[in-house]
Amino acid sequence: MKTPDTLSISPGHYLAYHKSNAQGDGANKPGVIFLGGFKSDMTGTKANYLEDWARQRELGFLRFDYRGHGASSAKFEGGCIGDWADDAAQVLQRLTSGPQILVGSSMGGWIALLLAKSFPDRVAGLIGIAAAPDFTEDGMWAAMSQSQRDELLEHGRIERPSEYSEDPYVITRQLIEDGRKRLVLREPLPLPFPVRLLHGLQDVDVPTSVALRLIEHIECKDARLTLVKGADHRFSEPENLALLGKTLHGLIKIVE
Repeated sequence: MKTPDTLSISPGHYLAYHKSNAQGDGANKPGVIFLGGFKSDMTGTKANYLEDWARQRELGFLRFDYRGHGASSAKFEGGCIGDWADDAAQVLQRLTSGPQILVGSSMGGWIALLLAKSFPDRVAGLIGIAAAPDFTEDGMWAAMSQSQRDELLEHGRIERPSEYSEDPYVITRQLIEDGRKRLVLREPLPLPFPVRLLHGLQDVDVPTSVALRLIEHIECKDARLTLVKGADHRFSEPENLALLGKTLHGLIKIVE
């Protein structure tokens, strides 16, 4: 496995990433940045599929790990939405040039929307895969009992079981309180570029209602939501990946 490159973000801390430069005709087309999910990393099925897909078409592509994720430095429990959005902003500004298509998976969909708000001139299009904007408030906090909320506020953290790891999710008070500063579904959200949302009907982590709320909320002239029967939150089956590639291809044809 290829050793990732690193980007220094502060003294003693760095982000790990893999970058493929555009070649030939791809140099005249937008690059692609993959934004992973909560407690996931850049070695997942979707990230690797997109890297291969982009390389075959000579497109620029970048995948990376947020701080506290994967091969990047820092501890996961010390991070929050604002930190990870800042990581994505540094990657966009320092490692890429020109317009980019953001592909955000789960939490990465929220991060992509925050990037689009801050750098609309750098975003050519956006694809959300089971996008989970505002999940710390509408998912985590809303699902907590009063006793869990009291424990979180008093001790600064609680643990929840994970379906994807033997280790529990650690939810910190910082994560919840910082998330409230980054909410995107409470105020107008203009997106002056094409948006494509993909969501599995068997997704038990991010309800379909989130996708419907998001597409109704955004101010976008060209936004489409595709609901996929049989697909779960991972959205990583071969037919799901093929749909992702087809969606990205169509977006590039529009914006190139």
